[in-house]
Amino acid sequence: MMKLSVVIVNYNVRQYLTACLDSVAIALDGIEGEVFVVDNNSSDDSVDFVSRHYPWVHLINNKENLGFSKANNIAIRQSVGEYVLLLNPDTLVDKEAFKGVLQFMDLHPEAGGAGVKMYNGDGTIAPESRRAVPTPFVAARKMLGFTKSYYMSYLSWDEAAQIQVVSGAFFMIRRKALEQVGLLDEDFFMYGEDIDLSYRLLKGGWQNWYLPYSIIHYKGQSTKKSDFRYVHVFYQAMLIFFRKHYNHLSLFFTLPVKCAIYFRASLALVDIIRKKLHLG
Repeated sequence: MMKLSVVIVNYNVRQYLTACLDSVAIALDGIEGEVFVVDNNSSDDSVDFVSRHYPWVHLINNKENLGFSKANNIAIRQSVGEYVLLLNPDTLVDKEAFKGVLQFMDLHPEAGGAGVKMYNGDGTIAPESRRAVPTPFVAARKMLGFTKSYYMSYLSWDEAAQIQVVSGAFFMIRRKALEQVGLLDEDFFMYGEDIDLSYRLLKGGWQNWYLPYSIIHYKGQSTKKSDFRYVHVFYQAMLIFFRKHYNHLSLFFTLPVKCAIYFRASLALVDIIRKKLHLG
């Protein structure tokens, strides 16, 4: 069986995508792998450029924007690797990252998913490289600004450690685990699907790991946080996850978190309106 299938979903970020593919090609050296790029109906020259300059890439050209989960699932179903890597197009992969993560996964058959140390474009470490499942208690604390438990910041950045949620920007998944727990939940258009899949892996008896290999993640180049659509999609994803996994809890636990989600979404929208009026 092929060792690794890399799946990249692209939407209007051709310059980032091509740099990502260049880094992937280097990181794949010596690994039997395949690379899929699923384009979600980009209006830039992504499709033409990749088809001309990256003939080794399996290019899937969607005629509409199907969202992150559906697009990934299309490629996953066509892939054959022992491991599947979900990778954002706005990332640069260290040349040793694939080899290191694959070696760890081979040595730890209980590991279902793995993520890495993500650096922001400014060189700082991204706290979302490691996250806890947003239970009602953890989610409420995060909404109030207490993020230490959510980002598991008590862990060392330089040592492998079990975590709960792997970031979708770099999410290595054992195919056996994926076949057991299922593909990405297509109710999530964008955001939240990595939390959901991570949680389902844990519930299925698998472990999720943080590994101290590195990538650069430029974050959110396909979506701008100043857009109304971003606010809607982001907070809707939070509600989908919460309703899916915690709706069985009493209102005593769930109502405060749901109110907090709506409250934070409202604040974000007000801030966007204020900024637009100010710029206008």
